[in-house]
Amino acid sequence: MAANAAPRGVGMDSVAVRQAMVRKLQAQGISHPGVLGAMQAVERHRFVDTALANQAYEDTSLPIGLGQTISKPSVVARMLELLCQGREGRIGRVLDVGTGCGYQAAVLSHLVQEVYSIERLRALHEKARDNLRAFRLANVHLLFGDGMPGYPQGAPYAGIVAAAGGNDVPQAWIEQLAVGGRLVAPAVTDSGQQHLIVIERHAHGFTRSVLEPVLFVPLKSGVS
Repeated sequence: MAANAAPRGVGMDSVAVRQAMVRKLQAQGISHPGVLGAMQAVERHRFVDTALANQAYEDTSLPIGLGQTISKPSVVARMLELLCQGREGRIGRVLDVGTGCGYQAAVLSHLVQEVYSIERLRALHEKARDNLRAFRLANVHLLFGDGMPGYPQGAPYAGIVAAAGGNDVPQAWIEQLAVGGRLVAPAVTDSGQQHLIVIERHAHGFTRSVLEPVLFVPLKSGVS
């Protein structure tokens, strides 16, 4: 884009820009039709500062304040594809740990029946509330609190997805999965590096898969 070009990613122009973003996601291997449709539907530029609107549909993470970021579109799409893989239609109730600016919760709203999204930083919780207000998403519930213990009041969950990584996946999250549920989160493995972890709950136990390396902000407890 030329340096003096008008900002893109705003107004009607964002439709074409989102279509281009979705084509790039497909080229990167994302194939779940529901995830691609949700990424197409949600206007990412509404979740970043106006000064960053030109970059909203690039495959890059962007700062949202307080040392936090909005994840790359490809990372959001990859995690939600893992969450939804092999499951028909909308899945049930999902816990979204680390609301941030609210973008992932908005995308999830198109894929699941109900979203409980929890954020430990009050300023970001309020920013997400402001960002999501215009979307009128009746199936998204924003919570201010420590996500480390999960949110037992909404359990069991058909899915849990996290936007921050610790030294391991908290046991509380695993225990809040429903039978048949799936958890997708970054965590540090024996290699000392963060990887995407997928945990599935079955009638008689759990399976755990370690996937590609990723880089997320640290998972922290407490509120601020």
